Amino acid sequence: MAASTGGSNPGRPPVWYTLPVSGTALLDTIIASAGFGPHIVCDRTLPAQPARFVPLPTGLHPSLAGALKTRDITEIYTHQAETFQHAAAGRSVVVVTPTASGKTLCYNLPVLHTLLEQPNARALYLFPTKALSQDQQSELTELLTAGAGVPLKTAVYDGDTPDTLRAAARANGRIIISNPDMLHAGILPNHPRWLSFFSNLKFIVIDEAHAYRGVFGSHVANVLRRLKRIARFYGASPRFILSSATIGNPRELAEQLTGEPVELVDNNGAPRGEKRIILYNPPLLDALQGIRASSITESRRWMLALLKSGVKTILFAHSRIKTEVAASYVNEDIKNFNTENGRLRVEAYRGGLLPNERREIERGLRDGSIQGVVSTNALELGIDIGGLDASIVAGFPGSFNSFWQQSGRAGRRGGTSVAVFVASLSPLDQFLMNDPAWFFGKPPEEARLDADNPYIFADHVKCAAFELPFKEAALSGGTADGMDGDPDGDPHGDPFGETARDALDFLEEDGVVRRTGGAWHWSDRSYPAEGVSLRSASADNVVIVDITGGRNAVIGEMDRPSAKEMLFKNAVYIHRGEQFLVEELDIANRKALVRAANVNYFTDGLVKTDIKTLSEDDRRPRPAYAAALCDVLVRTQTSRFKKLRFHTHENIGFGEIDLPEEEMQTRALVLLFPAETAGGRALSAWDETGKAAALRGLGAMARQIAGIFLLCDRADLGLAVYVRDSHFDAAAVYLYDKYPGGTGLAEALIDRTEELFSSIYTAITHCPCGGGCPSCVGPEHGKQKTVELLRALISA
Repeated sequence: MAASTGGSNPGRPPVWYTLPVSGTALLDTIIASAGFGPHIVCDRTLPAQPARFVPLPTGLHPSLAGALKTRDITEIYTHQAETFQHAAAGRSVVVVTPTASGKTLCYNLPVLHTLLEQPNARALYLFPTKALSQDQQSELTELLTAGAGVPLKTAVYDGDTPDTLRAAARANGRIIISNPDMLHAGILPNHPRWLSFFSNLKFIVIDEAHAYRGVFGSHVANVLRRLKRIARFYGASPRFILSSATIGNPRELAEQLTGEPVELVDNNGAPRGEKRIILYNPPLLDALQGIRASSITESRRWMLALLKSGVKTILFAHSRIKTEVAASYVNEDIKNFNTENGRLRVEAYRGGLLPNERREIERGLRDGSIQGVVSTNALELGIDIGGLDASIVAGFPGSFNSFWQQSGRAGRRGGTSVAVFVASLSPLDQFLMNDPAWFFGKPPEEARLDADNPYIFADHVKCAAFELPFKEAALSGGTADGMDGDPDGDPHGDPFGETARDALDFLEEDGVVRRTGGAWHWSDRSYPAEGVSLRSASADNVVIVDITGGRNAVIGEMDRPSAKEMLFKNAVYIHRGEQFLVEELDIANRKALVRAANVNYFTDGLVKTDIKTLSEDDRRPRPAYAAALCDVLVRTQTSRFKKLRFHTHENIGFGEIDLPEEEMQTRALVLLFPAETAGGRALSAWDETGKAAALRGLGAMARQIAGIFLLCDRADLGLAVYVRDSHFDAAAVYLYDKYPGGTGLAEALIDRTEELFSSIYTAITHCPCGGGCPSCVGPEHGKQKTVELLRALISA
């Protein structure tokens, strides 16, 4: 029988089925219809692939082999066997295969075998979300209880774990399932309570490793440095097993995260069901202005048609507002539609929901009481949400990695499935619609992080000093990237390396550490991990309190910078389809008071940005332009908001916002056009208005298209344009990392500017509009001037 491919029945052969007959017929009808057919850019079927099996590993512990055979697993996929061999030989390993290819068994097999062979051995499983932790515990428990059972205790240890269960988990848990946030703030600072666990730690499993990129990945790399320090302190030297979706640089990412040499397993032996990929470009409503039907409106039409035919569907809408709005639209459409099993039910799933709400939706998707879900990327990862037949992606999610993850949410148990990519008006989406062959041929993006970001690094040095003193001799034995300083892997080298000295000297001046006896010791009363958030620039979340009728109930939370843009006074906040008006945003006390309302619009904050260049680190002069890497100070302020009517999305008014500005020091790529360059000469032909139009068009497109080359979202990059920049005394376009200290995006982009300009030129010239539209440079920008500027940049 086949090996496990994941899901609620790990280890059992997948149930091969196709879309319901009515669903397949409806899909064919849509493709052929006048309402949909002319707007389908591409309809491609990815063929099924057979599985490649090998026998269970020789010498596998009898209890584990028996449990697998009870679940009809007598052979495993080739990539599962290869991962087992590396782990058994004492090597750290990263396995990179597509969605639903049995990655869970890749790490469960060597971990469970080792723990059964060594009665005191322990393992730590890390998942990027609490939902994944809960899901994987259920899967692991099912395997451990198969047949006569495997005598290993597992425990989830996260923010939702009751205090009454935590002591038992620390004392008896052979496998602890957690997430980086809990490891950072709950486990590592309290490591003396975990003495037995850390002393016997043999494996650290990191699932969904591709999720650890950018700011989050940079934080997690430092959390793992702290974890390795503590494990070494207790005499342990654990191996790492990482699993990842397909990315361009899996081994590099794994080694940056762990600070260890890592073997790569990427030869997938799992079967793949047939998948139909449809690229759909909404119809043009105004060809002259380039206005198309909304991607949300068209996605809603697809979802409604599929749901009514009995096809279980997920729609990815990418932002909290779009998710709630789309779910509301679909529920309006189906409120009078009944099936033989009752009414259809569709829910919104996003960040900010309370834990019990998330569990309810996940449970409903598995048991069939919820037939559809509209989600942000929160359901992109491998949470078991039952057998979905169709995935709709409303607008490009920022990376091809994310797109294939989201499309892979349908058909996880095999058979034929369908994924529909509904393009938005964005230049990037239209660029992809104009070249489907490039879309399908694009190699996976590379995931990037910067563990030595000075802000992030210093925060974790502070946390590490609280946990254990920094010994001067150990710092000399490590390196800044976390790899052992000794080429043979000296276990005494500190993972933070020599670079930590500067941070420790600064902390000593600040009075939170003191140096004595050849070591730096923590000397402050604070608990530093509480002040460091792994997922945002601020650890201060704003709680959202419903005060309707005196309820005073917490209904969600949001990070502080996002709250300033979405929870300002008089903003509309949508929670699971219900509308609330914000009565007060109390930044000082980290709370927003909201009251139930019934309005016909939603709100969107307008942010103004100002940049000051602090220093220039690198300049690349070229005949047409110059590119510079700089440290910059970015000031942003949400000063106004607009009201957008539901369904039509027309602007029905503005409002004022009175909130303090946010200030951030970060890294920027600055595109410069001095007078002596080809770009500068092209700009000199126009007045100030013309120059501004060309530069804004170039900047808007650069920010959109950059996501093709970097594994990042449009929201990860900021943009500012100056016709005459005071620092450089030249026209300038700033593309900056939207996180304090930067995350490496600006550095990655400076080497790809030629490729970026070429792609922007292709996207603009393929756009059918006249003078500019939302699908290229924007309606307020000069398309022709932007094209002329790009020609000068490319031809020079």
